[in-house]
Amino acid sequence: MRIAFTGVRGIPDLYSGFETAATEISVRLAEKGHDVAVYCRRGYGDEGEDSYRGVRKIYLPRLQTKQLDTLSHTLLSCVHLFFHPVDAVVVFNAGNGPFCAILKLRGQPFACNTDGIEWERLKWGRVARLYWRFATWCCMKLSPEIIADAEKLQELYREWYGRESTYIAYGAHVETSEHPEILAKYGLQPDEYFFVASRLEPENNADLTVKAFEGVKTGKKLVIAGGANYRSPFIEALRRTRDPRVVFLGPVYEPGHIQELHCNCYAYIHGNEVGGTNPALLKALGYGNCVLYLDCGHRFNAEVAGAAGIPYPKDVAGLRACIQELVDRPEKVEAYRALGPRRIRQRYTWDYIAECYEELCWRLCEDKRAEDPAYGRFPLAERATAGDVE
Repeated sequence: MRIAFTGVRGIPDLYSGFETAATEISVRLAEKGHDVAVYCRRGYGDEGEDSYRGVRKIYLPRLQTKQLDTLSHTLLSCVHLFFHPVDAVVVFNAGNGPFCAILKLRGQPFACNTDGIEWERLKWGRVARLYWRFATWCCMKLSPEIIADAEKLQELYREWYGRESTYIAYGAHVETSEHPEILAKYGLQPDEYFFVASRLEPENNADLTVKAFEGVKTGKKLVIAGGANYRSPFIEALRRTRDPRVVFLGPVYEPGHIQELHCNCYAYIHGNEVGGTNPALLKALGYGNCVLYLDCGHRFNAEVAGAAGIPYPKDVAGLRACIQELVDRPEKVEAYRALGPRRIRQRYTWDYIAECYEELCWRLCEDKRAEDPAYGRFPLAERATAGDVE
């Protein structure tokens, strides 16, 4: 099959869940013998390389503004696909929904990964939220296949839009500490800090975490890695805490550093409440963290963590009590550390996720062949040998 991915910044992944997913999935599909391409934005990564681990990189320009960066690049990608169609396209990000009309007009088989309920993010103003609702509606009306990254999201799409979707989550790796000496660069020691790694946006509730930690009786630190790509009054307010145990690292991009910060923390606190399967939560489980997760709203976090994490309510006193219990009961921390990797191996390996995307792309091709038997590179009878290379 010829498969294309668009809606992402590019590959390999430098940050963000979409880029990680596109990298992990596209590389595995290329290894299976498929002709895979990823649309990349000018200015992202190494423009000097035209491929990455067998995946072709197609660079196109974009308007470098907060509001139009993603949309302008995906628009150009869809126009390019109009004139250079492939067997199947995966479009990431519901915000790109209106441009799916170009693919629909061309008769191009495609699927949309909508990535949760974007209009609930507090960072967006009224106009932006209206746009996200409209764009998601476009995805539902135009896309032959919708990818829901959580089973709960499938239920919501069925309830809100009367639309069935295909459940494919994100993946994660199971990894352990390899270079603990990296901690010294941040003035940290193993097991002596609680850890948070996420974008510092209101719906990720870092303010709740800081307020709760300020009342915990412990000599351990609270280390927060992350930031925002715009000036944020929310971050400025966070940094005004007077608790010297709270440490802000800012965004951490150095290879291997997030892994070491995760693998050597005492416990991880996950406060994200918007979206489906959250990549940060999967990472924490894969790194063998004892995970505290916010359990509220649509219960996406509970679906992902299952019995491998410890839920806490959305209030300061509740989270403070959970943190204090972990401080006082290190044996509980040790017990939960063993559960996360098991959860990842059961449900969220990238090999399995890539197989799900491959099956989806084959289904898109088969649907198109039902209309046009000559469509596609490989006849269905050759699928076992041409598409499923071991």
